[in-house]
Amino acid sequence: MARDFALTTKNESETIDLGLKIASSLKSGDVIALYGDLGSGKTRLAKGICLGLDVKQMVNSPTFIIVNEYNSAKFHNIYHFDLYRLKSEDEILAMGFEDYMKNRGIVLIEWPEHAERLLPEGTIKIHISHSVENENERWIRVEGIAL
Repeated sequence: MARDFALTTKNESETIDLGLKIASSLKSGDVIALYGDLGSGKTRLAKGICLGLDVKQMVNSPTFIIVNEYNSAKFHNIYHFDLYRLKSEDEILAMGFEDYMKNRGIVLIEWPEHAERLLPEGTIKIHISHSVENENERWIRVEGIAL
C-alpha cells in the first residue's frame, strides 16, 4: 500500500483491525499522532495498534492520567498519551514529554495538536473522523507509513 492512504472503516472491529495492520509496520522509536474529535475512534485505533504489538494490559484512554505505559514482547515500552487536558507546551514539557520521545519505544498520542511543534520529524499522522449518517463509520487518513 502507498506511504499515505485513506480508507473507511464500517465498524469498531474494522477500526481495531486497521490498528493491527499499522502495528505490523511499526519500528522502535515510531511516534503515531492520532487526530480527531471526541468520539472519533482514536482510542479504538490505539487499542488495535497495542493488540498488534502484543500488549497484554487493558488499553484505554489516559485522559485523566495523561500517559499510560504498556509493555510487549515486540517493544518493551509503549507510551499512550492523551494531551486533551494539557493546554500549553510548557505543561507538556514539564511532564517529561521529550524524554518519552527519545526513549526508542512506540509513542501513541491522542490530541497531538497540543504538542504539534514538539513532535519529531517522521511522526506518523493519522486523521480520524466519523460519519454523520452512520455513527460506527470512520474516515481515516494515514500519513507516513506503508502497510
